[in-house]
Amino acid sequence: MKKLLVLFAHPVFQTSLLNKSLLASLPKSTHITVHDLYECYPNFMIDVEREQALLNSHDVVMFQHPMYWYSSPAILKEWMDLVFEHGYAYGSNGTALRGKSFISAVTTGGDSSNFRGEANMRELLRPFELTAKLCNMTYLPPLVTSGGLRLKAQVQVDLGNNQQLQQKIKTYQRLIDDLLHDRITGDASQQYSTMNELLQSTLVNQND
Repeated sequence: MKKLLVLFAHPVFQTSLLNKSLLASLPKSTHITVHDLYECYPNFMIDVEREQALLNSHDVVMFQHPMYWYSSPAILKEWMDLVFEHGYAYGSNGTALRGKSFISAVTTGGDSSNFRGEANMRELLRPFELTAKLCNMTYLPPLVTSGGLRLKAQVQVDLGNNQQLQQKIKTYQRLIDDLLHDRITGDASQQYSTMNELLQSTLVNQND
């Protein structure tokens, strides 16, 4: 079984229904590490050696964050600038991340219809894809969990009765399980813009 590192970045996590629900749904497992960057580094003083040690001990790296102005929250960019350094993550001697898998799990306040055409999620996350490839990592299409603002407006008391939220949680849980059990390959996934499409496709094939 693979070991998964969830690098979580949300500056106002306490207000995020989607991210609270997704993280709460993660199984209790020694194969999953959730690392909250804003909680660990409120002053952005990132411990590079600690972060590189975390990367070294995991097989799959997942950036989980909301979309902020078509990109990630600031601390994740700072983390990349410092941790993915030359001689460690890339360069002739920078082979520490070679062969590891990389994926983004992104949440949005708006609906999925806001991320089409030139603003499609695969294109918006291209810098992360190119970074992963530079570091010789296997890039997997992003999982997109959208409609956070609409869900928050609809949910009153009982989250368990909100079918849309529960479906999003199930998709997230399925991805996590597939990553842990190494069911998703880089080559097979590249034809899809998002992991949502891949998961839906395999679900349809299983039901045929």
